[in-house]
Amino acid sequence: MSDFPKEARAVIVGGGIIGCSTAYHLADLGWDVVLLERKKLTSGTTFHAAGLVGQLRSNANITQLLGYSVDLYKRLEAETGQATGWKMNGGLRLACNEERWTEVKRQATTAHSFGLEMELLTPSEAQKLWPLMQVDDVIGAAYLPTDGQANPSDITLSLAKGARQKGARIFEDTKVTEVIVEDGVIKGVETEKGRIDTPIIIACCGQWTRAFAKTVGVNVPLVPVEHQYMVTEPIDGVTADMPTLRDPDRLTYYKEEVGGLVMGGYEANPILWARNGIPKDFHYTLLDSNFDHFEQLMELSLGRVPALETAGIKTLTNGPESFTPDGNFILGEAPELRNFFVGAGFNAYGIAAGGGAGMALAEWVAKGQPPYDLWAVDIRRFGRPHFDDDWIRARTYEAYGKHYTMAWPSEEQTSARPCRKSPLYDVLKSQGAVFGEKLGWERPNWFAEPGEEARDIYTFGVPNWHDAVAREHRAAREAAVLIDQTSFAKFVLKGPDAEAALGWIAANDVRGPVGKLTYTQMLNDHGGIECDLTCLRAAQDEFYIVTGTGYATHDFDHIARTIPEGMNAQLVDVTSSYAVLSLMGPKARDILQAVTHADVSNAAFPFGTGQTIGIAGAPVRALRVTYVGELGWELHIPTEYATAVHAKLVEAGAPHGLRNAGYRAIETLRLEKGYRAWASDIGPDHTPFEAGLGWAVKLKTNVDFRGREACAAQKENGVRKIMATFTAAPDVILSGRETILNDGKRCGWLSSAGYGHTIGAPIGMGYVRSDSVITHKDVLAGSYELEVAGVRVPAKVHLTPLVDPKMENVKV
Repeated sequence: MSDFPKEARAVIVGGGIIGCSTAYHLADLGWDVVLLERKKLTSGTTFHAAGLVGQLRSNANITQLLGYSVDLYKRLEAETGQATGWKMNGGLRLACNEERWTEVKRQATTAHSFGLEMELLTPSEAQKLWPLMQVDDVIGAAYLPTDGQANPSDITLSLAKGARQKGARIFEDTKVTEVIVEDGVIKGVETEKGRIDTPIIIACCGQWTRAFAKTVGVNVPLVPVEHQYMVTEPIDGVTADMPTLRDPDRLTYYKEEVGGLVMGGYEANPILWARNGIPKDFHYTLLDSNFDHFEQLMELSLGRVPALETAGIKTLTNGPESFTPDGNFILGEAPELRNFFVGAGFNAYGIAAGGGAGMALAEWVAKGQPPYDLWAVDIRRFGRPHFDDDWIRARTYEAYGKHYTMAWPSEEQTSARPCRKSPLYDVLKSQGAVFGEKLGWERPNWFAEPGEEARDIYTFGVPNWHDAVAREHRAAREAAVLIDQTSFAKFVLKGPDAEAALGWIAANDVRGPVGKLTYTQMLNDHGGIECDLTCLRAAQDEFYIVTGTGYATHDFDHIARTIPEGMNAQLVDVTSSYAVLSLMGPKARDILQAVTHADVSNAAFPFGTGQTIGIAGAPVRALRVTYVGELGWELHIPTEYATAVHAKLVEAGAPHGLRNAGYRAIETLRLEKGYRAWASDIGPDHTPFEAGLGWAVKLKTNVDFRGREACAAQKENGVRKIMATFTAAPDVILSGRETILNDGKRCGWLSSAGYGHTIGAPIGMGYVRSDSVITHKDVLAGSYELEVAGVRVPAKVHLTPLVDPKMENVKV
């Protein structure tokens, strides 16, 4: 034991592919890192992974991360001398009905947007690449030549060898018995072989991560699910260069292995495992094969690969895999405990993600932030519902079952609902509300009228809610709408140093009198947008902060950790204390004035201010702000008064044509106004000057703020991408990620899209990108097209809002 370390700069717990990849990359960055594995490397879930490596996801940066895995696996064997089993034999994806074919064509467009050359094939062309399959029911296929497959254990051992070569120390048969935390600070780990002092823990424990993290108060929402695949004896006609094959309409996947086939899939009725905890000595262990449960996949596969009917079966492997409630893996620093990092929950594509996830996690640890925006997998995307095991299991069960089902535009999850409800939930439901869900909150998406079916019917065409949203949209532009936005996350920053602290965190100038309302971004050191929100100066020492529903954990964590050391300012989450009703539209003032004695005229209550006014006996914090581009107020109401205030507004609004509206109308309205949405149009990879938000950056003041130097340099030197709005012919359906082409050359993709009911045309927003400095004049030059499901359609580019560009409707 003389070589067992006493200290390390970071300790990784878990020796699967993610832990070994993180060790490899941290060591490459020059870090003194120790990896501890309770049993043997790969002995958890890595050893029984199927090993398919696909790259395309709906998010550009996750696709980039998976592409990094491919690049790493190409060179790893030559670097380490350890075999990896890597083969770049390409990947096929089949479509067996028209809607799936539309989805596949849209996926091909997404691939082109993200720089992947995905080819669309006829059934016969696909069959030439995979001769064993029947294609009678196939309409078309997509082929990605840079996809491949690997041997999971070999890849992991190669990463481990590479990590050791770079200086990492790896110890097997070394169980961590305790993470030592003193006064909220990580001090080290206690193991069966002794203590290691370290300030940083990286939990890459696979399906054990949730239980391990819980010991220090960290929540990691994942569930072990049984996942089976079959391995056959050699089959005539199976060749080593056959691509991997995904047949989502039959819920199955295939890859070649030693002249035979691996066949597995994602059934709609998965079996959750280890409800009462993982058995104590579970390692290099498989579950009992469940032939009865696998039969449903076997029957589906025989219609595609008839040779399986007579093939010899070597094994039916049943191994548990970690799945998450939204089907994305989990990376990042836990908001509950500084310097506790997580890499887990890989939803059966840990081998595909392993190289890139380890790289990203290593950079996150070493540099304090990931190499690019990884919000889609950030641990801070979770919130209050994700603490409950039953809620997580229900939602994860649904996510697993949808692994190969159609990914419809605007699709909502149905499990574990309702969970978090506004006080107005039952009232709005009785009025025809069709609810969506975000971070457990039930939110009205649209309202059905009598005779309309009050449910979503999904399609790649015009959805059944199109006309209903059009009604709500027109009411917002012509009369008024009332929108329940209770789910907004709301914080109070209070203390003697509240102004100074927020002044450092916020890019815009929050100074000013009580009642000033400021729209602002919060930036990282590179000028990237970490948060996008509004701040009301509620008192000399207090600010009321409002942000999006889904960003509650993320934004609270960002603000809390960015308060400069030594400043006396406390951040408190008050989300549940207030209901929110947004009253928007040209008649909004008439309606509001009818229910309050406060003067809500433009002179007395100008845009960008907040006041407390009385309505129906309630002290209502009214914020004059808009995300729909019309006159209006957000009314923040103590929760117990919500139903009374709502009833009063509805009564007063009736003569003015007031209508209920939902979140889908908000989306169509904000697109017409060119308002940006965080996590799609703006984020850590985008700066205010790239996003057209430079006006909200206080460079003209002498107030320092995080990201100031980066912003000043970019303002002086110019940008290489600019946010623009695009419109197309009325019959074109845009859903986001369509490729933007300028004079026939790819220059970006749409970050968000929808339909503008005022202008009568589809709208998309996205960045026009350039290899050199680009100006607005450059953006407006040339002719534009959008690639939509493989078809190029003419488009017009716009750099100003399509509706009310001078804000005359908003500030009246």
